[in-house]
Amino acid sequence: MNTDKILAESIAKEYAPKDNSKIIALKKLDNKAKLPSTIFTYTFGILSSLVVGTGMCLSMQVIGSSIMSTVFGIIIGIMGIVGCGINYPLYKKMLEKGKAKYAYEIVELAREISEK
Repeated sequence: MNTDKILAESIAKEYAPKDNSKIIALKKLDNKAKLPSTIFTYTFGILSSLVVGTGMCLSMQVIGSSIMSTVFGIIIGIMGIVGCGINYPLYKKMLEKGKAKYAYEIVELAREISEK
């Protein structure tokens, strides 16, 4: 077996023009429908958990050392817990909107693919 020939063919494949098939277009549309809700969910979840952690640090007087910081920390922690709690329902609602926005195009493209 000539390994040089195999290596040359694999490198040539990388630089050859890609075939934009309908399956690839369908995957791109599906990703376009789901990606914004996923990015928002991760970002909002991380920020909410950071808020919970900040509230915990304040309430346990790791950051502050007064009664007001404890009360303030409890309030901030509750806000972070609420943010973590509403993250999944927000994700579901945003995902439904994204799917509804691209539903027609995805269904039409899927029909074209299945009829082939």
